[in-house]
Amino acid sequence: MDRKDLNDMLLFMAVAEERSFTRAAARLGVSQSTLSHTIRDLESRLGIRLLARTTRNVTPTEEGERLLRSLAPRIEEIDAEVESLKIQKGRMAGTVRLTLSEDALQSVVWPKLQPVLQQHPELRVEFYNDNGFRNIVEDRLDAGVRLGESVDQDMIGVRIGPDWRLVAVASPSYLSRNPAPLHPRDLLNHVCINHRQRPEISSYAWEFEKDGQELCVQVEGQLSFNSSIAMTEAAKKGFGIAYLPEHAVQALLSSGDLVLLLDEWSPKFSGYHLYYPSRKQNSAAFRLVVDTLKTPRA
Repeated sequence: MDRKDLNDMLLFMAVAEERSFTRAAARLGVSQSTLSHTIRDLESRLGIRLLARTTRNVTPTEEGERLLRSLAPRIEEIDAEVESLKIQKGRMAGTVRLTLSEDALQSVVWPKLQPVLQQHPELRVEFYNDNGFRNIVEDRLDAGVRLGESVDQDMIGVRIGPDWRLVAVASPSYLSRNPAPLHPRDLLNHVCINHRQRPEISSYAWEFEKDGQELCVQVEGQLSFNSSIAMTEAAKKGFGIAYLPEHAVQALLSSGDLVLLLDEWSPKFSGYHLYYPSRKQNSAAFRLVVDTLKTPRA
């Protein structure tokens, strides 16, 4: 193979991964016109159309997707070997892409990774905040963070945090206008702050358990968010009852800004786990992130 073909294929990979000439050009540090010309020249030399272009996006053709699937693992192996050589000289470099919820980022992942990122300035971590489930293989992510009970069996799951629970909370001002619920079914008569990931998906049903009795309550209210921070703020200002991670509202419970409700009905969930597909070889940067996250915080 001509070396120019190999170099141009690396440029093609960047465009295919980013689904955009603009983003790929910024990532590679070249002009968009140069990149576009290079890909067209590569397609001409190979006699294969690799990318389907529209005014809005760029996607690999069937042949382009096949080439991408073939190139990606080989490039990953080369990157891993280069990183291994860097480590031998006391350097750690590479990029790790994670999908995770806002709460997982703030409560577990970010506190653990900060010291490592300071120690290794060439280590890059990209966080993609998403409360839903992502196909980390198709989306070209390295790993995801979810509750242990949500990790698929075909994935490797590594515990990175302790068990925790969701709790119903409300402000004193809300409770001054409404009697505190004594049973989860009482929530049906209350204004609640919903959690909804996307418009096409139903709101999250609040899960309760006591003495082996499990209940799911589909609450109603004026507000719906996909952000626990926004839900907390709305509950604090008296807009209704919210169902939130206990660790995220502990300070507000201690200060009296929020009041814990239905305490005995709030079960613990299996804590956050890092999940990723089984691979023969993962980069040194990825292994460092995994080892850091699975280590208990001091």
